[in-house]
Amino acid sequence: KASKFGDVIVALTSDKEILDKKGYLPELNFKQRKEILTSIKYVNKVIKSKWMIDENFLRKNKITYLVHGDDNKNKISNDKLKVFSRTKNVSSTMIRKKSKKIIEKNE
Repeated sequence: KASKFGDVIVALTSDKEILDKKGYLPELNFKQRKEILTSIKYVNKVIKSKWMIDENFLRKNKITYLVHGDDNKNKISNDKLKVFSRTKNVSSTMIRKKSKKIIEKNE
């Protein structure tokens, strides 16, 4: 959906930011997550970002629109924001819980 608006630049949160905001490190580190994202054909570039994105970040990185799920909390003016409904029943929390159950089952 984002590629309809131009080149897709993914703002990827650092491991430290995730630890600070969510209280845990991601299962895949920044380098691993970046590698996965860069392999997606619609992604033109992946850049490190803070947890919250502001208009200064967009300007500095020459980004026209912030494309985000409907859980967006970034303080971006509506003319620079494209919001899409999140995919139902898909979240990192759900994936994490499912993975934990699989690991526990195999122990």
